Amino acid sequence: MSTTSTLSTTRSVGSFSFRPLDPLADAELVHGWVTHPKASFWLMSEHSVEDVQRDYAAIAAHPHHDAFIGLHDGEPAFLMERYDPSKVELVGLYDARPGDVGMHFLVAPSDVRIHGFTRAVITAVMAELFRDPATARVVVEPDVANKAVHALNEAVGFEIVEKIAKPEKDAYLSVCTREQFLKSRSHAAVGATR
Repeated sequence: MSTTSTLSTTRSVGSFSFRPLDPLADAELVHGWVTHPKASFWLMSEHSVEDVQRDYAAIAAHPHHDAFIGLHDGEPAFLMERYDPSKVELVGLYDARPGDVGMHFLVAPSDVRIHGFTRAVITAVMAELFRDPATARVVVEPDVANKAVHALNEAVGFEIVEKIAKPEKDAYLSVCTREQFLKSRSHAAVGATR
């Protein structure tokens, strides 16, 4: 993924772009997101600003892991991580394939409610990941208890493969091919015109 911003637009929600997360400049902002009660599945609720800075500096230095700030109409609104699941997070836990890309995303807490916003964010994240022609599948490993994310994942084309045990959680290994994602978008477009 390039380090320049890319843009995707959702008619009813606004525009989204991505920029690399700067561990020094963004630590305080991201700390407020990852320690918020709604981010409990992010497993960073006890982190200090320094802990967040250290963790994201390690990601920035890692050859197979990247973090990005997602912008909504130019303002920071969500976090996205991209990783190679054969080398990060899922090493030895599944049969990796060429073109697999791992993903995490977190929408920032906000007092402003925009209908369909979280679904628009995950759709923009998936579109950004599949913008790279080398990406064949997106692989995720959400906590089995995270029902909201399972519903979002299903809406953009993910299918649960199996339950896996990770050191920090039991997770549903789920995958979404490029074709599954495009099919989910065409279904969403048809639904929007009815």
